[in-house]
Amino acid sequence: MYGGDEVSAIVIDLGSHTCKAGYAGEDAPKAVFPSVVGAIDQMDIDGTGEADDNSGAALDLQNNAKNHDSDKTKGKCKLYVGSQSLGYRRAYMEVLSPLKNGVVVDWNIVDNIWDHALRECLLVDPKERPMLLAEPCSNTQEQRERAAELMFEKYKVPALFLAKNAVLTSFASGRATSLVVDSGGGSTTVVPVLDGYVLQKAVITSPIGGEFLTDCLMKSLEGKGITIRPRYSFKKKEIRPGSLQTVDLDFPHTTESYKLYSQRVIATDIKECVCRTPDSPYDESAYSNIPMTPYELPDGQIIEVGSDRFKIPDILFNPSLVQTIPGLENFAEIAPSIRSLPKMIIESINKCDVDIRRELFSTILLTGGTASMHQLKERIEKDLLEESPQAARVKVFASGNATERRFSVWIGGSILASLGSFQQMWFSKSEYEEQGASYIQRKCP
Repeated sequence: MYGGDEVSAIVIDLGSHTCKAGYAGEDAPKAVFPSVVGAIDQMDIDGTGEADDNSGAALDLQNNAKNHDSDKTKGKCKLYVGSQSLGYRRAYMEVLSPLKNGVVVDWNIVDNIWDHALRECLLVDPKERPMLLAEPCSNTQEQRERAAELMFEKYKVPALFLAKNAVLTSFASGRATSLVVDSGGGSTTVVPVLDGYVLQKAVITSPIGGEFLTDCLMKSLEGKGITIRPRYSFKKKEIRPGSLQTVDLDFPHTTESYKLYSQRVIATDIKECVCRTPDSPYDESAYSNIPMTPYELPDGQIIEVGSDRFKIPDILFNPSLVQTIPGLENFAEIAPSIRSLPKMIIESINKCDVDIRRELFSTILLTGGTASMHQLKERIEKDLLEESPQAARVKVFASGNATERRFSVWIGGSILASLGSFQQMWFSKSEYEEQGASYIQRKCP
């Protein structure tokens, strides 16, 4: 048992798109930054002598005592973390993500992301504060032990707790039992939570998340001849007062992954500005003559977005739409196995015990960045009413403001870690030293 409740804990939620970190007891995370990092392999560059020394937030990596196979970025590799250091174009910089399907594959990057969050953003000493980490439902025992090991051995935290994403979302809305529909950057998951525990057998996942929809939008715009020019590829020059001219800049050593990252940043903004969920299933003929919505790209060109505004979000409800987008035909192999959002919800509820199905139907919680899409809640409610059994009273809850919807996992963690009754639940450093990392399975169910 851990006894220090006079300092507030730190809550970190490392999602597939952004990392949220802040103090327990506050209503929003202090630090929110992308969960990808820029990496420059020093081996590539040393020959060409192009490595620049203005490292910014670069973290020189020490080789930890334990070398695991999952640390591809170990050794002579410089990592850049945070939206500011990622926004700056550097020669040979690749953009890497530490996660695959929500689960960590590169612990070295995670280590650097945590380090950035704690030391650069929150400016705290981890030795003094208990740490609550949000984890996906799909986390394996090995993953959890690895996280505990890193937190206790490297950061020397006094206490740790790992809580499941869905449980935290449920707590954030003040419920212990609910069906959590979490639509994030990398995937969409439907998770039933009963009395604060995840019903693992009924969890259902789909690879369609915000990033997938952003890619669909980019491909669809490319098919119409619109290319998104990344921020770094041009500069604006004033030719005479009040009128700007865009000048192309040429950077030979920009990596493909960085170019894609920069385009995605812009495409994500287009998606968030113009897209909205159609209230009935999308079909080409009905939506072909709807008015266009203008959007100004960073380089000043104004594009018109038409039926794509409704087509892209409708992929959540009808995954086979993807095959109509040029450049995504290879999706055809996996498309039949991916179910629509309402089907996932019903399937998940049907895998649960008969006695709790009614309660789950009436407390469906929407969370995650993609869930902030306009009209999504109404559309899910409408589709479920058509497909669910008569006796079920379908009620979908989504927090009124987008901040709470995006950060509900973090907010749940903030609430949980600041509860007085929770203080005896921490997995303390002394217990770790006594029992070892595997004890985390007992302490954090």
